[in-house]
Amino acid sequence: MSHVERLAQLYLDLMERVLLGVIYEDPPIDQWSGGVFNPLLRAKGRDWPGKAHTMIGFERLRNLRELMSHTISEQVPGDFVETGAWRGGACIYMRAVLKVFGIVDRSIWVADSFAGLPRPDPTRYPTQDQGDMHHTFTELAVSLEAVQENFRKYDLLDDQVKFLKGWFKDTLPVAPIDRIAILRLDGDMYASTMDALQALGHKVSPGGFVIVDDFGAVEGCRKAIADYRQQRGIDAPIHDIDGIGAYWRVPL
Repeated sequence: MSHVERLAQLYLDLMERVLLGVIYEDPPIDQWSGGVFNPLLRAKGRDWPGKAHTMIGFERLRNLRELMSHTISEQVPGDFVETGAWRGGACIYMRAVLKVFGIVDRSIWVADSFAGLPRPDPTRYPTQDQGDMHHTFTELAVSLEAVQENFRKYDLLDDQVKFLKGWFKDTLPVAPIDRIAILRLDGDMYASTMDALQALGHKVSPGGFVIVDDFGAVEGCRKAIADYRQQRGIDAPIHDIDGIGAYWRVPL
């Protein structure tokens, strides 16, 4: 490993610690952690940080870095998209990876309502999201301006970062995205996951990846993945990341 490569690795390692809030032991705001910072929960992405910019844990961040490295080194065409960004941490990290690799011809797409999650829609999905309560969690609603400011704090807000504001069913079908190298789904619900897949799944390039943040945590999300893959005849193996996140690779 060259000196420059080592410095790049150190930068991304530090980004992970800062984005997760482990340096200052940022206390959680969820209802199950008792407001006490637990490094094991934070590392595994099992709590909701009070101020940190991502809640996905070290393993899912490191997986994102590794898959981005694969697509860049193997010249898989396309941009990098996240549907469901919260405070923007994973997208900030993706922008940092592009910066490290000196990539100037790909974009990071940040798709979110910037107003929390939608209520279950019985007209489109009568049973799949029935009883889902994600829309009641005000902690998940982060404004577009707040997310942009988070990018700015890392000096990573530039014209390679694109924002798509609104419900996925409205914004994603008309989004001006041609090809995707990595599609990262973090919409929690069946509807949010299915809307993203139907609008963007076919745009993921051969050799690219679909990452599902909530695969092991939310039944509605897992059911959407199963239904979509069955509809499209997708049999690429699903790989576990950390017991919650998972991914598959689009065959070459």
